[in-house]
Amino acid sequence: MQDNKKHNESALKVNKGVKQPSIVNPNLTAGAKRRFKKERFTADQYFEGIRNGDRSFLSRAITLIESTLPDDKETAKALINKCLPFSGNSFRIGITGVPGVGKSTFIESFGLSLIEQGKKVAVLAIDPSSSRTQGSILGDKTRMEKLSVTANAFIRPSSSAGTLGGVTRNTRESIVLCEAAGFDIILVETVGVGQSETAVSQMVDFFLLLMLAGGGDELQGIKRGIMEMADVIVINKADGDNQQKARLAKQEYQNALHLFPPSESGWVPSVVTASGLTGNGLEDIQHYLDQFVKLTKNNGFFDKHRKQQLIAILKETIGDTLATRFYNNKVIREKMKVYEKKILSGNITPYEAADALLADYFNL
Repeated sequence: MQDNKKHNESALKVNKGVKQPSIVNPNLTAGAKRRFKKERFTADQYFEGIRNGDRSFLSRAITLIESTLPDDKETAKALINKCLPFSGNSFRIGITGVPGVGKSTFIESFGLSLIEQGKKVAVLAIDPSSSRTQGSILGDKTRMEKLSVTANAFIRPSSSAGTLGGVTRNTRESIVLCEAAGFDIILVETVGVGQSETAVSQMVDFFLLLMLAGGGDELQGIKRGIMEMADVIVINKADGDNQQKARLAKQEYQNALHLFPPSESGWVPSVVTASGLTGNGLEDIQHYLDQFVKLTKNNGFFDKHRKQQLIAILKETIGDTLATRFYNNKVIREKMKVYEKKILSGNITPYEAADALLADYFNL
């Protein structure tokens, strides 16, 4: 009987194993968790760290304003109010371009050249975000290795979280914090060229559009509105065998710009060829930046544009706040389910449902 049992036992029997210990000391991780959990700072502590130029405090402060926790929101609001009197002294530059144009390489070279001139440079690199987790995908900080370790530079990658224009909802507040920390130049890198990219122009002073030289299709795939917003168009990767193509592309863009109406600022957009890899053309871009500031400050447009941005912030904040309160209202959430069923059954149109829900909300 015992012999039969032995014959019936599978040769694939696996003995019960022993659980392997973690490669990380659990005492250390537990201590770290406790320490980080306890490290909640007041608005005054954040403010002091930012004003002292502590980049770790600046990074934590941006994380704070991105938080959706009620306590964090209150602290963030107090912090922004403290920083506002020390903001507004930087030059804000928006940088966008088609995918693969080499934005990160260009920004690193451009940022290093600005630092060589004695500037402090902050880069707010807005990554595409996962539609499921809302997390960043690219991680620009890892692609700007030299700039990220430079003392007078600060790089903050943030997820776009699907927001309009590819910029995070809190980018404006991040700019305020960076300015309070003493950064002279704020570079805002956006997700890419899209029909909503006008959001960038509502928070920066100068708009750089990066493009690539192609095989005669340079003007295809770029919307007229984006080109109209550009203060300078940069034909990037103008190095090696690509230099001749870049020169031809420059001519095409210059011809196209002549078809656009004059800008309100009085500035005439220019086209330059440059290489983020070699640094060629960066001096030309700096020249145009200086000329733009001189012109717009003399004719009053610079200050006028900043004031228009404040009004845009007001309207956007009202819209965001109303939407948040509307969707978080318990009564509306229940009524929303009812109206959704009516829409799907064909008893009411989405427009009628929206009107009814808004009326219900304002009558609460």
